Amino acid sequence: MSGTKKLNYILPTIVIAQFLCTSLWFAGNAVLPDIVKSFSTETNLLANLTSMVQFGFISGTLVFAFFAISDIFSPSKVFFICGIAAALFNLGICLELPDVRLLLLFRFLTGFMLAGIYPVGMKIASDYFKDGLGKSLGFLVGALVFGTAFPHLLKTFTANFAWQYVIFATSALSVTGAFGIILFVPNGPFRTAGQKFNFSSCLSGFKNPGFRSAAFGYFGHMWELYTFWAFLPGMLMLFNTKHPTTVLNIPLFSFLVIASGGLSCMIGGLLSQKFGAKRIATIALAISGLCCLLSPIFLFSGSVYAFLIFLFCWGLSGTADSPLFSSLIAKNAPESLRGTSLTLVNCIGFAITIISIQVVNLLSKQLNVQYLYMVLAVGPVLGLWALIKKITH
Repeated sequence: MSGTKKLNYILPTIVIAQFLCTSLWFAGNAVLPDIVKSFSTETNLLANLTSMVQFGFISGTLVFAFFAISDIFSPSKVFFICGIAAALFNLGICLELPDVRLLLLFRFLTGFMLAGIYPVGMKIASDYFKDGLGKSLGFLVGALVFGTAFPHLLKTFTANFAWQYVIFATSALSVTGAFGIILFVPNGPFRTAGQKFNFSSCLSGFKNPGFRSAAFGYFGHMWELYTFWAFLPGMLMLFNTKHPTTVLNIPLFSFLVIASGGLSCMIGGLLSQKFGAKRIATIALAISGLCCLLSPIFLFSGSVYAFLIFLFCWGLSGTADSPLFSSLIAKNAPESLRGTSLTLVNCIGFAITIISIQVVNLLSKQLNVQYLYMVLAVGPVLGLWALIKKITH
């Protein structure tokens, strides 16, 4: 097999495995209405369930970064082990759990293992593709977005079955993805032998203006994205409540809106090759920030078409910049700590999502819901400021 053919074969394998394994991410959210029946007294279950996955992911990324796991050990083996473990922890929520804390623990552990899937998948790609990394990461992050959305689609197709079938299916997908990586994706040709974790060395990346501005742009993007995804079913439910004559299928449209972002990730990655990562990331972040500011108008529009078009615009723009930030961070990170730097920045970004989700959940009890999601504009505004200051292509 020639080198070119091998590379053509490797990227689709990584992308498919990333999609299959990250289907675990929002599996709990997709079946939340069914889980609530067992814990009816938990008024903040949506925010807490989502936050525990994110908190688990953050904890995992800290551990992975501290021990430089994806730089010292074979990233394909790390991906495989984490994919299997995440599938098992995901199955844990199907048990008859007497305490909501056990439910949250299993989601935490699933998130912890996802730290060995998402950033490690990007590390594997960066070990294979130095040129066109933005395009490669565009497909990878697109796979993450499709994976995140997929449980909502499964819920649509299994509406007449027990909710546990969604969990069984996502765990099976994760196992399949894990085996795909370990069997077909060896260590990449550009893999650099790692070194032990050095906190000051990792933070030294922030001395690089390109790394710093890409990272802060990513942080602003993360303030908005996961909160939008987490509260999207609530937006659809609210529309149904206010317009009883037009009943939207909540799981189906949750899937379609989130999954549309997977398409924009791929398109953004391709466009970055021609126009540069900075330009495309800036445009996407500006559009999604504008969506936050315009949400009082369109989320409460009387027209179902205006409402859905707005949600799809938000879904498309909200993720298009994500792979571009990852590409810029990888390019500007210290060579031997590329995987650890990606993991560390992911860790900070997902910590920001927890704060954002909890802030919006708290404000939902204090503010008029019509103006609630304008709070998400804070992230894009600060991210744009970081991008405009300085960033390298």
